[in-house]
Amino acid sequence: MFAPPALKPDSRPRITTGPFRAALAGAASRLIFRSYPSSPEVPPMASFLDDVPVRRAALEDRHRPWRSRTVSGLLDSVAADYPDRTFVITDRGALTYAELAAWSTRLARGLVAAGLLPGERVGLYLPNGADMIAARFAVARAGAVAVPISFRLHARELAQLLTLSEASALITMEAFREVDALDALDSIAPGWDQPGGQHALPHLRVIATAPEPGSAGSRPGAVTLGQLERDPDTELDAELARRAAAASPGDVATIFYTSGTTGVPKGVLSTHEMELRSAYGSAYTRAFEDGRRVLFALPLNHCFAYIEGLIAVMFVAGTVVVQAAFDPAAALAAIEQHRVGEALFVPTMSLAVVAAARTSSHDVSWLHSVMSAASAAPASLWSELAKLLEVEQLVTAYGMTETSAASTFTLPGGPLDDLEQTVGYPKPGGIAGEAALDNGLVEYKTVDPVTGADLPPGAEGELAARGPIITPGYFQQPEATAAATLPGGWLRSGDLGYVRADGALVLTGRAKDLYKCGGELVTPAEVEEILNRRADVVQAFVVGVPDARMGEVGCAWVVAERGAVLDPEEIMTACRGELARFKVPAYVLSVSADELPLTVSGKVQKFRLAQRAIEQLGL
Repeated sequence: MFAPPALKPDSRPRITTGPFRAALAGAASRLIFRSYPSSPEVPPMASFLDDVPVRRAALEDRHRPWRSRTVSGLLDSVAADYPDRTFVITDRGALTYAELAAWSTRLARGLVAAGLLPGERVGLYLPNGADMIAARFAVARAGAVAVPISFRLHARELAQLLTLSEASALITMEAFREVDALDALDSIAPGWDQPGGQHALPHLRVIATAPEPGSAGSRPGAVTLGQLERDPDTELDAELARRAAAASPGDVATIFYTSGTTGVPKGVLSTHEMELRSAYGSAYTRAFEDGRRVLFALPLNHCFAYIEGLIAVMFVAGTVVVQAAFDPAAALAAIEQHRVGEALFVPTMSLAVVAAARTSSHDVSWLHSVMSAASAAPASLWSELAKLLEVEQLVTAYGMTETSAASTFTLPGGPLDDLEQTVGYPKPGGIAGEAALDNGLVEYKTVDPVTGADLPPGAEGELAARGPIITPGYFQQPEATAAATLPGGWLRSGDLGYVRADGALVLTGRAKDLYKCGGELVTPAEVEEILNRRADVVQAFVVGVPDARMGEVGCAWVVAERGAVLDPEEIMTACRGELARFKVPAYVLSVSADELPLTVSGKVQKFRLAQRAIEQLGL
């Protein structure tokens, strides 16, 4: 085990628990924010889609041959070639690639000095922002495994994930919006900020807090992120070099705990190679130009924003404009202020931005691309994005945490029908792809949802995927890994659909969303498709609820169009005209878009809608 150097005589202890104590010589944070970004000027293009082949060829030339490396290795490479390019913009300022690389190195030294070993897990309980990004790269640089955790989780849920991951360290905010992280720690790990430490979470040996900029922290005994940093040190730098040399692209970089559409968290193992290949494939598919700027408020603790935004832009030395919380007006303002070329949304965000754009005077002419994915979108959304925001390149995608974010994409400039009726085609990888997959990163087939047996091409069933971006399994959950895996390295998705003759995937529902009404199997997506065609409906979600006579019946949660007043009886009557009786919802309940229970990736948690319906209906 690496032995950290002794503290200087005038240095005070920075870590408050276990063997991490007395290992850190505090260093003030040198985070420098710029008032204006320094990335290259990229003028709006009149024919952006015409240049897709040219941009893809330039990206391939830039990275040929494909280099397998770690996430921190990619950062160092970009920082060496483009040190002054702006990498991260937040509402507090901007950081260049060189500044972010240097900051993450200081933090990595501190983690090593604190005794963190290669392969140990580090919980990251942080909102979107520079702290989260720097910590992500620092953990990778130290050879450890990041466990990003949604700041929206309650104390009990935080304790659950720290326990499941056996986290040795935690980097946490002090507070954000309505969440008081220090109170949460007091409740789940009493004594965490006192000499002698806490004992409720036996694996957790260090806790560092990220206070507000300029604050020394609100707990005198707690170690702040700035105090965790270490200046250049011969022994620490030699140890970091040894860890970098020993690191493999096949090492686990992240454990993503599933966002929970079914309510059961699983720790998805994600390697450096999976993350980088997937991110490169996304940059290739979406034809990134040099210096692309991508805006998102999607949480970085989930793979969507992390891979499709943060990691993907690095392949063109681009910039991420990271918002801590979603606000449609703020998104439009940031697009104008920072000359954003692409925005990442989920459909509920896209709908809100479209509504805000109707009354906005912001100049969004720099915006040429929108990726809107993670759940079904009404057909009108795509035309409204193109019309109101004048977006040329619209894409949707499909994927899971287990497939390293998006594993399919619609084609940039492809037919509108593909956006409305499919989730796209298996993601190409360019030089990062596999020859056996025609330089792709994934392939799909359908299997019987019950037996797992292969179905004929084009048949509807449970989608299964394999390829170099598929997870090797779940952390310390062999039963869950075995249940999700089929012979030949195929991963069961839990999603129902089929593969069209041209290779496009069509989703028809979730296997776990199915319910039986009077012994008949109901696919909620079929009912939702009928409801979503209505002019007075923006979105509809159907769940099964208990019924004494039928076993289960359908309950439709419906988001109304602006100004529309929904009549449940009329909706059920209309459904009877198009659906078999057992498929017609027995209940129709109204809900606003902001009341929908969402995962961190923007997917609707149907199990929560079912629970809410049961309570509201008194079932």
